[in-house]
Amino acid sequence: MNKSEARPQDHAKPARIEINGERLPMRVFIFCVIAELLLVLLDATVNWSEYSKYSTIQRLFNITREDGLATWFMVTQTFLTALVLWVIFLLHRSRSEGWKRLAGWGFLASFFTYMSADDGALIHERLGTMFSKAYKEGDPADANSLLGQIQAFFPSYEWQLVALPVLAGAGLFMLFFLWREFSKRGERYLVVLSALCMALAVGLDFIEGLEPDHALNAHVWMKEAFDLRLSFIRHFSKALEEFLEMLAISLLLMLFLRHLIRISGTSLTFAFRSQPPST
Repeated sequence: MNKSEARPQDHAKPARIEINGERLPMRVFIFCVIAELLLVLLDATVNWSEYSKYSTIQRLFNITREDGLATWFMVTQTFLTALVLWVIFLLHRSRSEGWKRLAGWGFLASFFTYMSADDGALIHERLGTMFSKAYKEGDPADANSLLGQIQAFFPSYEWQLVALPVLAGAGLFMLFFLWREFSKRGERYLVVLSALCMALAVGLDFIEGLEPDHALNAHVWMKEAFDLRLSFIRHFSKALEEFLEMLAISLLLMLFLRHLIRISGTSLTFAFRSQPPST
C-alpha cells in the first residue's frame, strides 16, 4: 500500500489539541498588553506624528476613533471574555450548583456580551445623544422636573448621566461577587485594579466632556501649566483612557481563564448530543 492510500486512514484518527492551562492565562495577558502598547505606539507615530501622509491610514491607527484597529481589538477582547464567562456558567450549571452562583456568573457573562456589543455599536453614546435630543425637543415644562434639573446641572457627556449608574452598579456587583468567588488574595487585588482602571477611564472621559471654562477641566490647567497644545492633551488623554479600558479587560480575561482552568480540573471536554440521554 502506498502513502496516498494511507492518508484517508490518518484523517480518521481523532484529533487532540492539548493546551498548557497553567501558562495560558499569563500568556494571553502578556499578548494583550503588548498589543495594547503597540496600538498606543502606532497611534502616536503613524497618526499623531503623521508618519503616514495618508489620512485614511492615520484614521486606521487613531486610537481615539471608533472605527480603527483599537476598537476592533477592544470588541474582540471583550467578546472573548464573555465567551470564557459563558463556559464558566455552563460548567457550574452542569454540576447543579446553587442558583446564586449560577445567577452571578450568568449576569457577568450577559454583561460582558453587552459590553462587546456596546463597544462595537456605540450603544451608550447613542443613548446619550437620544436622551439629549428628547430633552431639547420635549415640553419646556419638563425643564423644571427633577430629571430636567439633573440634565441641566450635569456638565459632561449625556451618556454618563444615562448609562453610568447602570455601569457603576454592574461594576460594584462584579467586585462583590468575584471577591467571594476568588479565594486568592492576589486575584482579588487584580479585580480591584481592573475596576480602578475602568473608573479612571470614566473619569478621564468625564473631564474630556467638560466645557473649557469649567473649574474641573484639567486639560485647560495642563495647557497653561506646561505650555502644551490643547489638542495634544485631549488626544493623549483619550488614548490613555482607551488603554486603561483595554488593560482592565485584559486583567479580567486572565483571571477568568485562570478560574475556568482551576474549576475544570485536569481537562475540559465538550460533548454534543443529537439525542436526549436515555432514562
